[in-house]
Amino acid sequence: MNNNMQKSNILSWSWLSVLVVILVSTNLRSPITAVGPVLGQISDYLTLDSFQSSLLTAIPLFMFASCSVLVSKYSHVQGMHRFLLFGLIVLAVGIIVRVGGGTTSLFVGSVMIGLGICVGNVVAPGYIKTSFPNKIGLMTGIFAVAMNLTAAFASGFSLRLGDWTSFGWRGSLGVWVVLAIGSIIAVFFDQLRGQKNVIPEQKKQVQTGIGHIFKSRLAWYISIFMGIQSLVYYSLISWLPKVLVDYGMAAKDTGWLLFLIQIAMIPIMFVGPIIAHRMKDQRLMAVAVAVGMLGSILMFFLYKLNGIYVAAILLGLSNGLSFSLSILFFSLRAKSTANAIKISGMAQSVGYLIAAFGPPIFGKLHEIDPSWNYSFYFLAASVLLLLLTGIKAAENKFVEES
Repeated sequence: MNNNMQKSNILSWSWLSVLVVILVSTNLRSPITAVGPVLGQISDYLTLDSFQSSLLTAIPLFMFASCSVLVSKYSHVQGMHRFLLFGLIVLAVGIIVRVGGGTTSLFVGSVMIGLGICVGNVVAPGYIKTSFPNKIGLMTGIFAVAMNLTAAFASGFSLRLGDWTSFGWRGSLGVWVVLAIGSIIAVFFDQLRGQKNVIPEQKKQVQTGIGHIFKSRLAWYISIFMGIQSLVYYSLISWLPKVLVDYGMAAKDTGWLLFLIQIAMIPIMFVGPIIAHRMKDQRLMAVAVAVGMLGSILMFFLYKLNGIYVAAILLGLSNGLSFSLSILFFSLRAKSTANAIKISGMAQSVGYLIAAFGPPIFGKLHEIDPSWNYSFYFLAASVLLLLLTGIKAAENKFVEES
């Protein structure tokens, strides 16, 4: 009987860990993707210019860039559960602050949201590895699907959530605090299990030096590839709704296009890594990513609303594959777990720093050229650099160990 009770407790806690993975993942994109459809409302209400508006998406990315390495270090010192709780609490408070006041609160809240999501980005993969050592692939897939489904929902229903709550853009952005609070509760009870947060060997690996990674050309190729694919994604997630309205699409329909982009990403995120892992190198996939992205960008500004849904699906597929490749490169280009963690830390810091410049530059170029052509030229040029770095990152080589 005691054995049966023990098995029952293990099973219940296992399901709680699954719930933690799902709930945490739902917080890592939705507070950002919810902004695009209501960006015009926010700008009009608070009289923001294009640069200030674009910062609402760029600020979290700057936080990812500046804090990823520090979070990686201190999360293992303080314990994953404790640090994850800290990140979720900061995120929940940030969501409330962002919608609770004027312009200052808007930006302060965005900084807090960026820090909270950064903690989740870094800690969640380690949590999966520790809690599900024999099911890392499955749980990573669940993590990615939950994250992107919620991001898609946030894009597609942002305007409607504002109407439903009767608080306009404040309701659209503020409603996501519910998921943050739910995640806090789940992580708190999961922590009560008293499990060790970090395997001693992992802790030792993470605390070793990272400086040699920044001297590796291959690590820089991986970081730039990740950065540019994120730059394209966040630029369009931030500005595409406004672009489409200028092209003649009804504002209420723009969120559904973002929803379509997010949904198109999901299947390729599962299939892409499986195929890529079986290939001798991934250069052909890097080329496919660049061709898909460039094709979608050309369709957006050459054909406007004609074929817009084809362009959205093409963008989703290419961006989903590029994101998967970026994450996969962390493991494929490292001979040890320790080096994979270091490559990940560098790539997220450098990559998100690059990505953070995307939305402000895209918006500023619109002020110079109201037709949006210059903005799309900027993305097209970025994709060419993506192609060059992607081919190099996809070669069958390893980043040297320290």
